[in-house]
Amino acid sequence: MSSISSVDEMFAWRSPSAKPYRALRGDISDDELVDIMLNEPKLIRRPILSDGVKIIFGYKKETYDQFI
Repeated sequence: MSSISSVDEMFAWRSPSAKPYRALRGDISDDELVDIMLNEPKLIRRPILSDGVKIIFGYKKETYDQFI
């Protein structure tokens, strides 16, 4: 089962709202991404699934199947 390894994976890069930020991908710091997500929560990947230890951002059927 995979787990989150970076703030980049939490950011909804494919969201239409992320369009202004896509050119910054790879050059923007985790702190800056967190600030953006705090100001625009719709840019946090959803759904979010947690078992209290691991967190999965975004729907990945194979990961969900292993998780449940």
